[in-house]
Amino acid sequence: MKKPKYEMIKDALRKEITSSHHFNPGDKFYTEAELAKKFNVSSITVIRSLNELVNEGYLVRFQGKGTFISRARKDQPIKFSDEEVFPIKNDHVKVLTLEPGNNPEILKKLNLAKDDTYYIIERVRYNVDDPYIFQKSYIPSAYIDKSDLNPVYYTSIYRRFHEDFNIDMSQQYFRETNDVRLDIPEKVHQELELNPHEPCVYQNRLTVGRDSGNTLEIVHSYKKWNYFKIKIQSNDWE
Repeated sequence: MKKPKYEMIKDALRKEITSSHHFNPGDKFYTEAELAKKFNVSSITVIRSLNELVNEGYLVRFQGKGTFISRARKDQPIKFSDEEVFPIKNDHVKVLTLEPGNNPEILKKLNLAKDDTYYIIERVRYNVDDPYIFQKSYIPSAYIDKSDLNPVYYTSIYRRFHEDFNIDMSQQYFRETNDVRLDIPEKVHQELELNPHEPCVYQNRLTVGRDSGNTLEIVHSYKKWNYFKIKIQSNDWE
């Protein structure tokens, strides 16, 4: 099925915005008249293409001034990394819980059947004696080696995936969100030895198998605010 003209124009302009050195964030974009002439179409078609690009975040429009390249570039490759604020040799893990579960809501998020099960693994990471992150993982039972359910075996979940199932978790699809929270579950509050009203960074991460398409892990983490540090830089800056 052939694409509508406005979509073809939108795709061409989006490619020009993201891959061309002609435009920089904040630059003024083509006028409607220029685009109508460039693509030999009506102004109505041009306006629809521009509106789509505005809705997708590539352009911004100011009444009486014109259309400009968004200062918040979309789809720009960047390097993003967690920065440890203490020597990694000081890090150690305590496993609090390793038990099966079948909460319907979690089963749905893991894309499991109603009669299936998953395992809950709760862990606390320490900087020497200071607990700094509480992690609660939900893992389908298919990815738990039932021959050894000793909690100590799961101080490193990524190692278990690699050694037991030949899955490199760092190479799988994932999505993670981070936000600051004051409403902290009581168990987390106790395990992290938080002061009253002390905030945490809540991290929600979903990992899906690149080859299998299976959900491998959902992990909810609460990290002390003073241990949270990230570095973001352009992908082409060494």
